Amino acid sequence: MGRELDGAPAILVLGDASASVVDIQYADRDVGRMMRDIGISVGTRVGEDRLGTNALATPAATGRDVLLRGHEHSVAAFSSFVCYGHPVVHPVTRRLEGVFSISYRTENEHPLLRPLGRRVARDIQDRLRLDTDHARQRLLSAFQAATRRRAHAVMAIGQGLVLSTPPALDLLHPADQSAVRAWAETTGPPTETVRRLTLTSGRAVLLRCTRPDGTDGMLIHIAPDQDAPRGDTVRTIGAARPLLIVGEPGSGRTTEARRAAGAGADTLDASDVVDQDEQAWARAAERLLESPGPAVVVENLPYLTEHLVALLARFLRGTPRDVVLTTTPGDHLETTHAPLVAVCAARRDLVPLRHRRHEIAPLTARMLADIVGAGRVRLTNETVRILTEQPWHGNLTELNEVVQVLADIRSVGDITPSDLPFSHRNAPSVSSPFHKAEREIILAAIEAAGGNKLQAARALGVSRSTLYNRMRALHIY
Repeated sequence: MGRELDGAPAILVLGDASASVVDIQYADRDVGRMMRDIGISVGTRVGEDRLGTNALATPAATGRDVLLRGHEHSVAAFSSFVCYGHPVVHPVTRRLEGVFSISYRTENEHPLLRPLGRRVARDIQDRLRLDTDHARQRLLSAFQAATRRRAHAVMAIGQGLVLSTPPALDLLHPADQSAVRAWAETTGPPTETVRRLTLTSGRAVLLRCTRPDGTDGMLIHIAPDQDAPRGDTVRTIGAARPLLIVGEPGSGRTTEARRAAGAGADTLDASDVVDQDEQAWARAAERLLESPGPAVVVENLPYLTEHLVALLARFLRGTPRDVVLTTTPGDHLETTHAPLVAVCAARRDLVPLRHRRHEIAPLTARMLADIVGAGRVRLTNETVRILTEQPWHGNLTELNEVVQVLADIRSVGDITPSDLPFSHRNAPSVSSPFHKAEREIILAAIEAAGGNKLQAARALGVSRSTLYNRMRALHIY
């Protein structure tokens, strides 16, 4: 299209889905110089949060084309241009891939500006479809080659394409399938990756993921995890004592500690220091740790002062018991509580739930099955997608609270996004503090209005169309 300009005073700009400029074409040097003077070049991010309404950012935020003349731009530097922007949506996945914009100086506005812009956007989408067809064919060939042996459990996941062998379908619950798809979609470029996954049935499997050449998809081989613990085997700390378990609040520190310590373990909670003086807590710790007996779980180390840390470290060096300690992560492990870290023979760091997104679907399904019974409810794919994209600051505790709400609402059938608590009904994808604050304000206004968008817009002092635009930009559905 740039070659076809033939000296016309037009500028073609291609942006990605985040409204960053990836290419600029122009035939008129004066017009090109004007764009450079206002700071628009390859790599420039022109999002609405930075430059307000413009022909790249606004289509990316709203999913609609836009024609802006002069003063309609938020930035005065663009006032000498008339710009048309059209979103480029992948014809298969329906995801926003980028935005195409065509601009003229205001006095040179072309009467076919809008049709020209639509034509280029359509050409790009046709190319995406063609590329997808070729990639699909290559992925299908790789899948067929991998499934020559009928007993193999194999999945192929690509753009708008999911293939599974019968053994894979028999092995994976719908929630497991969603978890595998979520993991595949977030797996990076490496040609081969291996990940362990515990299915909703409790069975542990290994996922070996490869990316066939010339495709954007994944080929996933599913096999039993031979190294996984079997049955109800209780893991004990054995010779590695004391054991330090580090995890965020709600990540299952206590559960992991009791599993490691074994049945009948005694508990010593450092948070009790708040209700009793340090001497009383130290005496209780000394009595417990200096006498023989079952393992001891020492919880909540951050509550201990330097004096108690020194005493506990001394008790641990001479105790005849197995000991498991739990704590939150942080700098305190390298400062105030470093002596306890040093005395521990082993350490286990619990991965936050937001870093185990592929496990969220099977975890949720198992929790629901424990409450309402196996096979009575099913998470839809959209529900799984929203759940996996939550930040989960409260980890497993927060997930359990959400599951309790779902069980109260629906005891049979499909669980849809509308069944989720209002606080977890949308998938946040904004990262800047400004957008996070804006998102929270809009959600609070909608909740206060009982879901009525018009009332929420009035309370916020904006028009309903502006509210809908910001909701789309912030992924509030």
